[in-house]
Amino acid sequence: MRLANRIALITGASRGIGRAVARHYAREGAHVVLLARTTGALEEVDDEIRALGGQATLVPLDLGDGETVDALGPSLYQRWQRLDILVANAGVLGPLTPLAHTRDEDWRQTLEINLTANWRLIRTLDPLLRRSDAGRAIFVTSGAARTCRAYWGTYSVSKAALEALVRCYAAEIANTPVRVNLLNPGPVATAMRAKAFPGEDPATLPQPDDLAELFVQLALPQLQENGRTYDYHH
Repeated sequence: MRLANRIALITGASRGIGRAVARHYAREGAHVVLLARTTGALEEVDDEIRALGGQATLVPLDLGDGETVDALGPSLYQRWQRLDILVANAGVLGPLTPLAHTRDEDWRQTLEINLTANWRLIRTLDPLLRRSDAGRAIFVTSGAARTCRAYWGTYSVSKAALEALVRCYAAEIANTPVRVNLLNPGPVATAMRAKAFPGEDPATLPQPDDLAELFVQLALPQLQENGRTYDYHH
């Protein structure tokens, strides 16, 4: 039980990587706070966690709704007075299209979820992470932040900006007990991956559960690394 009595908030917890991390954290003894848009999908994860003997709190929330995200910190404070682990996993792919053809609303929505929502999470949860004896934050990035391929502009820009955001935050909390790092999962069999590469056989890819151990290690109190990007290697 490496995460016994830790409070862990996971965004995008209803499927894919978020769901796998939620299950593994619960198995390691954490109380998981699961955040996603759809209540039904969250309830399915809750059932899985209860079956493992774990405990979850469900937060149906759209990360595009800034005021609701801003209220998250105060709500968690009322219940637990602290947050030990943040896994900022939720993200959207956005359209794979030439930058010159990208629509305003697609650009806005991709930046809103992949960048602005994560800044809002930092702002509302930073006081709670600092109240933990060893606050740990993990932000999910992508190789697209560095490869910058044709037609991936909106997504690549959102992830490159996320990496800059997280590294600035890492510098700001360097002298506190909080540690924050980035995790690049690489190709994983998720719904987002299937949308980007529809011809690919998901059975040939790492599965979300394969990554869960790395997420556990980045959440441990003894971890001292800060501001690093970890690439998952299959």
